[in-house]
Amino acid sequence: MNRGRRREVVFSEERDYLAFIDLLKEAVDMWRVKIGAYCLMPNHYHLLIQTPEANLSRCMRHINGVYTQSFNRYHECDGQLFRGRYKSILVDGDSYLLELVRYIHRNPLRAGLVEKLEQYPWSSHKAFLSYAKKWNWLHKEFFLSILSVDKAKRRTAYRDFVSQEDSEEIGQFFSRKNLPSILGSKSFIEWVKEKYYQLKFNEEIPQSRALAPGTEKIKDVVCNTYHVDRQDLLVSRRGIANEPRNVAVYLTRRFTGETLERIGREFNIKKYSSASTVIERIKVQLSEDKKLRTRIKKIERRLMVSQEQI
Repeated sequence: MNRGRRREVVFSEERDYLAFIDLLKEAVDMWRVKIGAYCLMPNHYHLLIQTPEANLSRCMRHINGVYTQSFNRYHECDGQLFRGRYKSILVDGDSYLLELVRYIHRNPLRAGLVEKLEQYPWSSHKAFLSYAKKWNWLHKEFFLSILSVDKAKRRTAYRDFVSQEDSEEIGQFFSRKNLPSILGSKSFIEWVKEKYYQLKFNEEIPQSRALAPGTEKIKDVVCNTYHVDRQDLLVSRRGIANEPRNVAVYLTRRFTGETLERIGREFNIKKYSSASTVIERIKVQLSEDKKLRTRIKKIERRLMVSQEQI
């Protein structure tokens, strides 16, 4: 999803809506994405996209960039059209896809733009009710098949489903000021965090930093594991190894990617080269010390499980 800069209009007339829809069709061919649903509102848009080739960033950069150029050229203006990079939410496909289709299609109703969904021309709602081949570019049959195994009954089942209000869970999710990066069951969210936290710097996942715990959480879990106080993580004595501090430094670098200088400030290490030495020393110890590997794995599991909120 994305919104106009300062909530300004990004679709001001029919030509704009049609141009954006053409870009969606183009994206299906060019980037081989699957667009399941869309809704274009005057000052923002919602898209439900599956990216089998993990190319969301490049695809959205193309859509937003080309549309901005087209809009500016046609309306004789320049500069940024959208408020920034798109917001993306990773969705638990097993439970929430239909809920999202309904949420996306009901946008015009919630905004008071129409009284009936069929009155709004700039969403994929009509496509879900149509058998016309012009909608073949839209990945809709999968969603309809979830509603009914009987092809003859799918449109009716969809119409009944979308006529109902959004679920309370979906309503609460999208009413939050800062939207989480993942929508799904608790087990799904924990699975994503544990499996993919190492992708926290991947540009294909705009909110991916949320998958990894922050420095404060790392400090808390290390202290609890070693039964030490936070102050102990700041202590350095010549010739005496401070394993809790060293482990915290290592994990902070690994999970957050913070600079050595900033990590040094966090743990009272005056030289960034000294922070680097600590990290390298732990890496060497991990290859030699089985007990240390076990302790660090234990800390890592606690870090991922403890993140109940994105």
